[in-house]
Amino acid sequence: MTKPDQPVADLATRRGEKWARALHALQEQLGGEETLVVEGRLNRMVGMTIEAVGCEAVIGARCLVESQQGGDIEAEVVGFAGDRLYLMPTGNLQGIHPNARVTPSKQMYEACVGDAVLGRVLDGAGRPLDKKGPLVLHERVPLTGKPVNPLDREPIRQPMDVGVRAINGLLSVGRGQRMGLFAGSGVGKSVLLGMMTKYSTADVIVVGLIGERGREVKEFIDNILGEEGMQRATVVAVPADQTPVMRMHGAYLATSIAEYFRDQGKHVLLLMDSLTRFSQAQREIALAIGEPPVTKGYPPSVFALMPQLVERAGNGKPGGGSITAFYTVLTEGDDQQDPIADAARAILDGHVVLSRDLADAGHYPAIDVEGSISRVMTEIVSPEHLQRVQRFKQLYSNYASNRDLINVGAYTPGSDARIDEAIQMHPILLHYLQQDMNQPLHWDTCISQLEEIFPMNESGQETAPAIAPVE
Repeated sequence: MTKPDQPVADLATRRGEKWARALHALQEQLGGEETLVVEGRLNRMVGMTIEAVGCEAVIGARCLVESQQGGDIEAEVVGFAGDRLYLMPTGNLQGIHPNARVTPSKQMYEACVGDAVLGRVLDGAGRPLDKKGPLVLHERVPLTGKPVNPLDREPIRQPMDVGVRAINGLLSVGRGQRMGLFAGSGVGKSVLLGMMTKYSTADVIVVGLIGERGREVKEFIDNILGEEGMQRATVVAVPADQTPVMRMHGAYLATSIAEYFRDQGKHVLLLMDSLTRFSQAQREIALAIGEPPVTKGYPPSVFALMPQLVERAGNGKPGGGSITAFYTVLTEGDDQQDPIADAARAILDGHVVLSRDLADAGHYPAIDVEGSISRVMTEIVSPEHLQRVQRFKQLYSNYASNRDLINVGAYTPGSDARIDEAIQMHPILLHYLQQDMNQPLHWDTCISQLEEIFPMNESGQETAPAIAPVE
């Protein structure tokens, strides 16, 4: 076997390099990415779940499904099995037909953020709902956020004024705290959220109305939030008639907007109504693709995604901004042991429980101080404040445990000094817990009124208690 002549070998090398340079230039013109997309077809549809074959895509990717009504329907990849992809639509499914073309995309869902979202009402995809014109945003962030190193977070040391006396005084909330608002239906949950939105001292308010009635969205914006509250607020509204994927996107979008402002060094109040609807949306998706239910119909993925959402809130780096979050948890049938309520209590920094008995008695806000707690309160208030709160709860609980005897006249005054004091102080305590929805009561006022009820001398000893309700 003879070797080729050297000039022939050199010519072949030069031609190879020429073709390589030409191919490289062509790839640069095309963006350096593959332009061929392998399309699949719709194989099966059960409920809201679309099954596609003949194509591949990663979890969370955007896909387009052909529709006979014109245009394409957008769907998200939520699972796969073998050569089959499971997709969940983000919109209406009308027009989908057998063997419809399914076009996968390498694009992942992102959140468009910026200062322009203030004063606007958005849907789960970030589109304006308020008819105030287009929303121009240039910055994009991952919809599901990025994990935060817990050692990079600033500790919770500063109180957050929410404008509600019962919370400021007895369940003090710190900047960067995540609180749960546990309530059944019709006990004043939306009104309490509206009070915190209008009266809070936070720089920015982000409200996520996830999976609630569509009627409540406009009522919350017009009647509860108002023009004054909307000036520094952003509302993400995804009513119950939206698909489960869009409901989850709404919760992620609201959190992404809050993260954007926190990274700008601002103090954000995030109000999400509700964490339960977010969990139910994930339950619908998980059950539809075959995940087994484990706890009263909830599959394991629900309890994995819930902390991933909640942990995105909190303080940022030292000297930066913060996200103080309130997540409403719907206790169906007023069952505090509901799986979602029980899991939420374990991952949140405290909870505020709204009582139906108090609401039925006309006591608003209907906060059950006995069943509520703030886990960071000891880090943000003085020892004297904690002592007053302890005295308040002791008197309130003492009266509540003997209420039946007192109401039927079976208790004889003078039998127990502690009960006598609880009876004397009960009207004062009730007055402190109640507040008109149009009356803001800020931090300093709430603390000074608590000091009037339980005055102390310089050595921290309690002096004569107040005998008249505070104004």
